[in-house]
Amino acid sequence: MSLKRIIVAGFGGQGVLLIGQMIAYAAMYGGKEVTWMPTYGPEMRGGTANCTVCVSDDPIASPVVAECDVLVAMNGPSLEKFGPMLAPGGDLYINTTVIKEKVDRDDVNVYYVDTTGIAEEVVGNGKTGNMVMLGAVLRKSDVVDIAMMDQVLEYKMTGKKAALIPANKKALTAWEQE
Repeated sequence: MSLKRIIVAGFGGQGVLLIGQMIAYAAMYGGKEVTWMPTYGPEMRGGTANCTVCVSDDPIASPVVAECDVLVAMNGPSLEKFGPMLAPGGDLYINTTVIKEKVDRDDVNVYYVDTTGIAEEVVGNGKTGNMVMLGAVLRKSDVVDIAMMDQVLEYKMTGKKAALIPANKKALTAWEQE
């Protein structure tokens, strides 16, 4: 695999950093070279949050991303800010629960994902919307194997959170491209 540069962006409380972190862990478990760099505002919920993840078979020189191959936009301001950084031919994932307008770019692959709607309908829990989005990214971008997520969920969700693993697994496979 050549270098894959990913930006996941939204606001605090959407699980943006967790999406990036889980991609990073899955890539590590798969023997890849990985960087994960989170950025967030001081607010616990509602502030800005984004992260970059770089995945490669070869050593990665820097976690800084000026252009990305995959962009996950969980809200409008994130799409506005990071959209121009998506390389032609890249994959753009739009959270249609929050972003209602269509993207006016014909040089990228655009995937519209109703994260909360799908999570509520399929899983019965809207809070798993970030896992719906992660599943969409993994199924379309070929960054890491979705099967690696079992190991990542076991690592990330321990103690009382272990009870959430079945719902999150279901959410990972809930999205079907329309």
